Amino acid sequence: MQAILAAMEPELYSLVVGCQTDQPLYEAFPAKRVLHGDIRGAMLAKGEWASRWQSVLQQPGLKEKRSAYIHIPFCQRKCLYCGFFQNYSQLELENAYIDRLIAELKMSAGSPYLAVPVNAVFIGGGTPSSLSPANAGRLLKAIGTYLPLTNDCELTLESRIHDLVPAKMESWLENGVNRVSIGVQSFNTTVRQAVGRLDDREAILERLVALSGYNQATVIIDLIYGLPYQTPQVWLDDIALLKTAAVDGWDLYQLNVYENSALKQETDAGRLPAAANVQDKAELFAAAHRVLSGWPVAQISVCHWAKTSRERNLYNIMAQQGHTMLPFGAGAGGKAGDFSIMLERDIKRYMQRIDSGEKPIIMMTSSPVSAQLHDAVKNQIKLGYLDINQLAAELDPRIGELEALLSLWEKNGLVARESGIARLTVAGQFWYVNLMQSVLECINALLHGAWSWEMQKGVVQG
Repeated sequence: MQAILAAMEPELYSLVVGCQTDQPLYEAFPAKRVLHGDIRGAMLAKGEWASRWQSVLQQPGLKEKRSAYIHIPFCQRKCLYCGFFQNYSQLELENAYIDRLIAELKMSAGSPYLAVPVNAVFIGGGTPSSLSPANAGRLLKAIGTYLPLTNDCELTLESRIHDLVPAKMESWLENGVNRVSIGVQSFNTTVRQAVGRLDDREAILERLVALSGYNQATVIIDLIYGLPYQTPQVWLDDIALLKTAAVDGWDLYQLNVYENSALKQETDAGRLPAAANVQDKAELFAAAHRVLSGWPVAQISVCHWAKTSRERNLYNIMAQQGHTMLPFGAGAGGKAGDFSIMLERDIKRYMQRIDSGEKPIIMMTSSPVSAQLHDAVKNQIKLGYLDINQLAAELDPRIGELEALLSLWEKNGLVARESGIARLTVAGQFWYVNLMQSVLECINALLHGAWSWEMQKGVVQG
């Protein structure tokens, strides 16, 4: 490992290893990185997709934890910061889509591979809560009919505050939803409305109370830091409200400004103030961490906290660990057998392919050679630590050479050693995607002689 690092050009070294600084929170790396596709396996030929999928369905499923991801590609509005918008909600199109989604669930039902119970179901989007109560009820009943759910299955539905009305909430809860994840983003009315959210602070708090009042589901919210108008004091006010809000846990996500997003267009045109830069977002994250570290809450991952024992975060943890994830719906992605798949994103083509009786696969990749090791690394770092000794003992002794990288990160203030385990500092948690990408690249170099760094130059986000 030392030889690999020593051979790097300075620009590449700073990108992979980082910069020597006494302010790692702000200056650990020259830029934020993204997890790069080169870490995934090889693309399979299109002609193999259908037969591979059918072959997997006929295999007896392994006795493992598994989840299902179900995609709802509709939103009532397009938020300025969003990079995932697909379709505006239209009842006629929604009815037709749910018909096909139910048909897709039914296609695989009863196959040997689906005989193994599903521990977690995540209904994401888009905005699943935009579904009418009738369509939500139809879909949820189909999930219970065609997927073998464990008796403690975590069934999550993503929602926006505006949809927390009795008719919708009661449809969800009566049909098995036991966890609702809500995109609040900020409690501050000015911040919210600037980026296309509808409800004000008072409405948010009232509707969270209403949902929690049913006492039937875990209530989780997302907050984003770095939004326009979100001063440090506004952000601290948001964090303070978490203590009394009717929630069981929360995620804190940093804002990503996508190149073609409406938010970038608005800020470039001067109609909105600029979003926070990397250094400002680092300070916002650290400020939240300072507050939350004094509360009786559990930090489940580098960006997720549980306030009550009701929150398990099961689906997300299983996804990090690389367990089977069965995908359903236009734009869904998942993992089954030895490959990952993506489904047709275009809703009309998706429905046409369902009508023709086929799984609407649009991409399939084989698992990388070191898939188990990659998943273990991603899981550990997302949970806030890296145990090289454990990875070396259980998966490959050559991984012990990563100690050279961890020693540099310890000097740079990104990790701290504790009982042989490298735990991410607050700075390390803020830069965790950089750490994850670098470790995966170093693993590829150590084990396979694969140098993917050159492709990563410039693949960064602010």
